[in-house]
Amino acid sequence: MSFFKDKTIIMSGGSRGVGLEIAKVLGKDGANIAILAKTTEPHPTLPGTIYTAAEEIESVGGNALPIVCDIRFEEQVENAVDEAVKKFGGIDICVNNASAIHLTDTVNTPMKRYDLMHGINVRGTFLLSQKTIPHLKNGKNPHILTLSPPLNFNRKWFGMTLAYTTAKYGMTLIAHGLAEELGKFGIASNCLWPRTSLDTAAVRNVIGAELVKGSRKPSIYADAAYAVLKRDSSTCTGNFFLDQDVLEDEGVTDFDHYAVDPEATLVSDFFVDDNPEDWLQA
Repeated sequence: MSFFKDKTIIMSGGSRGVGLEIAKVLGKDGANIAILAKTTEPHPTLPGTIYTAAEEIESVGGNALPIVCDIRFEEQVENAVDEAVKKFGGIDICVNNASAIHLTDTVNTPMKRYDLMHGINVRGTFLLSQKTIPHLKNGKNPHILTLSPPLNFNRKWFGMTLAYTTAKYGMTLIAHGLAEELGKFGIASNCLWPRTSLDTAAVRNVIGAELVKGSRKPSIYADAAYAVLKRDSSTCTGNFFLDQDVLEDEGVTDFDHYAVDPEATLVSDFFVDDNPEDWLQA
């Protein structure tokens, strides 16, 4: 059974990385996917545009609608949501994927970077969720899935990268609040985060290629997202999921095929309390 056939997903970002991986997994089921991003031209070090992403989604069986949109701006998001609804007839799932990252301590964080992270991560998550809620109320098994970490208040995470940490946690707080607010409508709101580092262009460029060997492929995150979004929206809500935990609940026991190097020691992702020093010393 193609669970997501003819269901409509609206996703912030999605032109590359984990967002695109999630879109393709859903696309294989025949889903309709509207991707909202600014990437109309290839980045020098980050491959892919919303148009190449749409081609990839359609090549696996999905229906794609690339929409040029800066999710920090209300009018643009309203227009994007209206365009998706006009094209596909409604919205069943909202995926808050878009995120900015800048890993510096407080004194070395330019305010324009602070504003960018909080504008995209926090404001963007709130804004896209807000504008999709009226349509999700009429959706089939409606979900909001936010790609943000569990709330870990160990001070080391704040002390290393305060601006980024508060921007990511802001996404999680919004998702958690929406779970309480929207439960009465049967709309789920959950967070999903990688258990380990993932091999993406962002990790290679921002963190360092040294971590790739101890990373997993983005497909593990996409498979976990697929599993979460299949769950009953009236009962599966308010969770801080890690991808590996989700798949273990689905009965997966062998994760070696997800590893970039099955012989390497896996590196835990940010905000997962195992070996955070690996991120800054690798």
